[in-house]
Amino acid sequence: MRDEGKPIFTSLLDTDKYKFSMQQVNFHQYPGAMAKYRFKCRNKDIDLRPLIPAIREQLAMVAELRFTDSELRYLSQEPHLTSDYIDFLSDFSVDASQIFVREANGGIDIFAEGPMLKTSPWELYVLPIVNELWFRHSIPEPDYDEGRRRLANKIKFIKEQGKLEGFNFTDFGTRRRFSKEWQAEVLRTIRLELPEYFVGTSNYYFAREHGLKPIGTMAHEYLQAWQALAHPLDAQKAALNAWAQEFRGSLGDALTDVIGMDSFCNVLDLYFAKQFDGFRHDSGDPAIWCNKLINRLTELGLDPRTKRAIWSDGLDFEKMVELYRQFNPCIQTGFGIGTNLTNDLGYKALNIVMKVVEVNGRPVAKLSDSAGKTMCENPDYVAWLAGAYGRKEEFV
Repeated sequence: MRDEGKPIFTSLLDTDKYKFSMQQVNFHQYPGAMAKYRFKCRNKDIDLRPLIPAIREQLAMVAELRFTDSELRYLSQEPHLTSDYIDFLSDFSVDASQIFVREANGGIDIFAEGPMLKTSPWELYVLPIVNELWFRHSIPEPDYDEGRRRLANKIKFIKEQGKLEGFNFTDFGTRRRFSKEWQAEVLRTIRLELPEYFVGTSNYYFAREHGLKPIGTMAHEYLQAWQALAHPLDAQKAALNAWAQEFRGSLGDALTDVIGMDSFCNVLDLYFAKQFDGFRHDSGDPAIWCNKLINRLTELGLDPRTKRAIWSDGLDFEKMVELYRQFNPCIQTGFGIGTNLTNDLGYKALNIVMKVVEVNGRPVAKLSDSAGKTMCENPDYVAWLAGAYGRKEEFV
């Protein structure tokens, strides 16, 4: 049986790259912003309450961590990270007084509240902790051989496809991983077996440990925050403008589904289309989404083949190859794969998220292109926002 008290995190670097890029914009452009993040488990048949003491213990251990000098030197090699932001990280820690874990309404309630600079990182520590503790608790003797068999079948499937010119995928599985050790094994195997297609990982710790390229730009929380920092109807444009101002052409992949793809296409003018090299899908029908992207780029007089479509929603290897074959002749393609890569040992995966729900005392929301992904604590705000974008019937 695995030791349930063993620390899951030993480094603050064990998180996704986009947490740093978003935090840098936060640090430079809205350092005083306050935020609230709320955890949600979408599995109706799973009771996480027995894990509460262990979750609290793990979170307390994360709060004791600091970036080491060697980790800061590694981050300073990233050209988009500025020296003043690296200096900020040299004294950075997450604050245990700003993360709360309790039983409520017959289930578990986890939320972080405080300065956005300090509370945003909690998401990528909370989710892997809950995942790993759940599997330590419910699967004391995991069948790793079954996981290896499944991984070998994925690798075999890709190799049987012949030459996939332009096909590539990235590990996006940190928040969804079965365990830290299993993610490490998967990355070692994939890097060895599929080096021509596996381009990197979103996780800075594993990128550093395994000599992989760290990959990532922005997440939903970044665009949602601007609903409170600007007028909600101007939020997408303000967020994209701020990103362009901060990174000056670096990290040029934009997330498209915070209000919905139709809304994003309305915002995507020639300026933004030239500022951003790629566009990431994370909800809704993946083929419909890409056709909308291609059509919009064409309307703007741009060759879609000069841009990149990136899918990151519920992918498996078969779906990645299918989308690649359908769209690679028309646009560059890329894939970020999570659960099916780092949590596929034959056990039911948790469907858990931790989203920003409030910034500066104002509600924020994501109007997803997939039913059930909306998360906001103010239904009146969701109704207003959906109505303003002509989507009220989908959310009320």
